[in-house]
Amino acid sequence: MVNNEKFAKRLKRVIDYYGQSASSFAEEIGVQRSSISHILSGRNKPSLEFVLKVLTSFPEVELYWLLNGTGEFPSIKKNLDIKPTENQIQERENSESKILLKNKNDKTIERIVIFYSDGSFKNFQN
Repeated sequence: MVNNEKFAKRLKRVIDYYGQSASSFAEEIGVQRSSISHILSGRNKPSLEFVLKVLTSFPEVELYWLLNGTGEFPSIKKNLDIKPTENQIQERENSESKILLKNKNDKTIERIVIFYSDGSFKNFQN
């Protein structure tokens, strides 16, 4: 049987490890924000579907570690598939955008703003 309080602590550790809020984590795994809130508060137990969504979205999380604390997090054997950090993503986007900035008229793009569905945004300036 899963200990709700300890499961909630491990789930919180996963959320913190990826630098996400409960809301963005819920969106990432495809559940309602209230589901995360209820599990973190101990009100609800995690469903099998919830656990599988976490494991599918975050391959560094091991099933036994998430359920009962046995094993390691992040998983050593799966570290080869770690998602890139925000800085790595930013560097890659910057290098890709520099290639796209020049066109036949020698015009350059000065700024790009990307708006996300959660109300956040990213601003890219040349």
